[in-house]
Parts: sequence; C-alpha cells; structure tokens
Amino acid sequence: MKAAFYYEPNVLKVEEVEIPAIEAGEMLIRVRATSICGTDLRIYKHGHFKIPSGTKRVLGHEIAGEIVSVGKLIEGFKEGMRVTVPPNIGCGLCEFCRDGYNNMCPNYEAFGISIDGGFQEYMKVPHIAIKGGNIFPLPDHISYEEGTLVEPLSCAYNCLRSVKTSHLDVVLVVGAGPVGAMHVMLNKIAGVKKVIVADIRDDRLAAIKKYGADVTVDTSSVSLEEAILTETNGRGADVIITAVSNPEIQTQSIGLLATHGRVNFFGGLGQHVLVPIETNRVHYKGLQLLGTTGSTHSDYSKSLALVAEGRIKLGSLISNTFSLGETPNAFEWALSGKGFKTTILLQDH
Repeated sequence: MKAAFYYEPNVLKVEEVEIPAIEAGEMLIRVRATSICGTDLRIYKHGHFKIPSGTKRVLGHEIAGEIVSVGKLIEGFKEGMRVTVPPNIGCGLCEFCRDGYNNMCPNYEAFGISIDGGFQEYMKVPHIAIKGGNIFPLPDHISYEEGTLVEPLSCAYNCLRSVKTSHLDVVLVVGAGPVGAMHVMLNKIAGVKKVIVADIRDDRLAAIKKYGADVTVDTSSVSLEEAILTETNGRGADVIITAVSNPEIQTQSIGLLATHGRVNFFGGLGQHVLVPIETNRVHYKGLQLLGTTGSTHSDYSKSLALVAEGRIKLGSLISNTFSLGETPNAFEWALSGKGFKTTILLQDH
C-alpha cells in the first residue's frame, strides 16, 4: 500500500509499505478520505514534540473510511462499516478522561501525531482507541469527504459551548477560513442576533457570506473597532471567537467586547508567546476570557448528528482534492491559502 510519511520539517515522502497487520483487539480501516488541517501544516513546517527527531510519521487526523478487518476480541463493529475517527485518544485513567474530557488528557495519544494517521491507504486502529470510543459510524448519506470535516466542526462546537451564545448576542468571528465558516454556521443555528466576520482577504469574506455571515469586515482597509461599534450601536460584541493564530487580534479583542462579553481564543499561538491584556477592562466590564482545544467525544457525536440531520452542510468547504501520491503537492497547495479545505482522496467510492 501507499503511505505519505513526514520525516522532518518540509519533508514528506510517499512510499510503498506493507499493509499493517492487526492483533485480536485491533481493527484495520481502509482510508477513503483525509483532509489537511492547520495542525498538519504546522507539523509539516515546524515539527511536533510527540514526533521525535529521526521518527517518521503518517500525518492526518481528519479521517473517514471503511472497516476492512476486525480483531476477534472486538465487538460492535464489522467489516464494511463506514466510519470516522476522532483523533485524540485519552488514557482512560486520569481525572479528565473520567470526567469525559479525553481532549484534555495529559497522556493522550493522537492519530496523525503520535500514531500513524490518515494519509495512507490502510490505517491500524489500536485497542486503546476502540475501547476509548474513537470509532463513529458514518451514515450512508454523508460522503467520506464530509465525514473528514466532522472533526474540525466538533472543535468549533466545543468553542460554541464555552461561550454560551444566545439569541441576544452579536458574535464576531475573526478569521474567514474553513473553521471560521463552521463557527458562523454553528452560531447561526444557535439563533444569535448577528454574526460579523472579519478578515484581511476579500475573497474569503465574499465566500463566507453563503455560510450565514450577516456582516463582513475587511480589516485591510477598515478599522475593526469602528466597524464593531457601528454594528452594535456602541456596545461592542457579546462574543468574539479568534479563529486565527494572531496575538495582536487576541489583545485587540478585549477592547471590542461589550460588558459581560466573552472571548474564546480559539486559534492557538506558538509556545511561549505572551499576549498583553488590559486586565482593568476585564475586571470592570466583567469579561470572560476562554479557551478550548480539540473536542470531546460528546462534542464529536453532536457535531456528527448536526451533519446527519442536514442542519450543517460541510461539502462545499472542500475546495480542492488530491490523490495520495500527490500529498506533498497537496500540502503546498494548502499552505498557499487558496480555497478552503484541501482533501486527500485515497480510494474511489
């Protein structure tokens, strides 16, 4: 079979390897589609602490496929089942796992990071992932390509829960990329009063309107502060989601919030990046500064249900597809920022 291996920053190689053998407590999935995430791109450019130097790894954690082999000790799954696979595998023993927060496990494993992921034709699923609930049946009417996007949607859903949006809220999403579009869609079905999206790219701002953005702000030519004050009659935004990895935006967001406003610093920054915050404004306006990372299995389940019910439509977010053999080209395309999501299609379906 073919597999695309990450060796070191900026080095991806597609190689022929043996199909993984499974043991009694494992399963084998024929990967049908895997989408490229911003995390994949960061690993490709800068590496990851869970991939030691000299180790090669198959990246990819937005995965959909079909079970082709099930170990004799595995129950509840069978060959031919269409599935998706959320990446974060909790240890099952720590306080966070026991509370249902597998995404916060300090001893986590993850497909595409510490375990070979989806940029290969066949992927072995270890027992800990099956036992931990990382295999979700994919309804027949959801394409494999859409199935790959349930994972980033679930991360946005986790964010939505944290900020507790209501029908009274004006929400600002900073970042008009594919995850920004997911934030817009989720907030719209939550019934918020208005969703404003800000970005520096007019092409993405134009595209994001079809996902429900009520107002768009091109911050390359317009003051974001003035636009928010105009759109909120001087109050500020009730909720801000920083869906970009930009420290200046995180600092600026504090000054754009209404009294009792909430901000979720959704886009992470590099390690040891310090961001100046006007804590006096936080204190006197009763602001809430929040952060979420990844998603729980509950977030994933609810996000999959939204897609299955047709309340969230993800297919149009995929703007370009590549074959597995073209994976290095696909990464360069994704890094260019063209389009929205880039997906590797591994099999005809």
